[in-house]
Amino acid sequence: MTNAAPAVKTYLEGLREALWEEMEADERVFLLGEDIGIYGGAFKLTAGFRERFGDERVIDTPIAEAGIIGAAIGAALMGMRPVAEMQFLDFISCGFDQLTNFAAKCHYRWGAAVPIVVRGPGGGGVGGGPFHSQSVEMYFVKTPGLKVVAPATAGDAKVLLKAAIRDPNPVLFIEHKALYRATHLREVLPGPEAVGELGRAAIRRDGGDLAIVAYGAMVHTSLAAAERLASEDGIQVRVVDLRTLQPLDDDAILAAARECGKVLIVHEDTRTGGLAGEITSRINEGAFEWLDGPVLRVTAPDTPVPFNKGLEAVFVPQTDDIVAAARRLARY
Repeated sequence: MTNAAPAVKTYLEGLREALWEEMEADERVFLLGEDIGIYGGAFKLTAGFRERFGDERVIDTPIAEAGIIGAAIGAALMGMRPVAEMQFLDFISCGFDQLTNFAAKCHYRWGAAVPIVVRGPGGGGVGGGPFHSQSVEMYFVKTPGLKVVAPATAGDAKVLLKAAIRDPNPVLFIEHKALYRATHLREVLPGPEAVGELGRAAIRRDGGDLAIVAYGAMVHTSLAAAERLASEDGIQVRVVDLRTLQPLDDDAILAAARECGKVLIVHEDTRTGGLAGEITSRINEGAFEWLDGPVLRVTAPDTPVPFNKGLEAVFVPQTDDIVAAARRLARY
């Protein structure tokens, strides 16, 4: 009699397991957000949680992002570990002041830990338009006192969310909605004891000719581009998945620049003020002597996210865009 193969699970299921296991293990952990209880969340991520953990630990809130984050901060200061959901991360702007001017600065002001996680879906690829498909990370990456996490895989979604919940600092946890139910990206999830490490990148594909640095859904688009470059051009590409955007893993970024000599940065956020500019500066400061060409970037244009799916496919970087930029860089 043979043992059955371990079940492969989606990105969304990784997040569910992380929340469920942390709530089972620590009674201080509770959830709050719009429609997360009775309805089970806009993406059904918290379906069944209210039945297991009750109304006091799975709290349906009014449509008031400032109130949700403010309540989470107050609970954290009283010793709880709240996980606040933004139904769509676009609307976190309504709670911007609470997160950047209060949660992020409590420890600096009087040494108080604020162990909150603010999580929710970001990014495009699903036709959500300009108010449901934005990439909001750079509003917060530049805010001292916040950590920002953007996992690309189901396993990382689980272990990094567990790490975020246990972290004493406020964490913005960005879940790419196009990955939630991507069945082709399912994988065997780590067990309950596995906890990730914030601030550590991962090498998703190794190679020495050129490095692509990406995060979130763009990791998978970059991997597809890397396979094409290898098969069609013989270019061996290293793909670096940042996983955490604040703090950045400078060691992994600079090692890729020094060992490959050419770096392409890919993200779904807009070009101006995007993370690619910051990474480029760090490479210029720490690995300029090793470069064999300019640091290039593939990003969204400086426009709102189109609602039309055909236009959105032009807005969000595609495999062809990455391949074209990599070929240009390889010619240097």
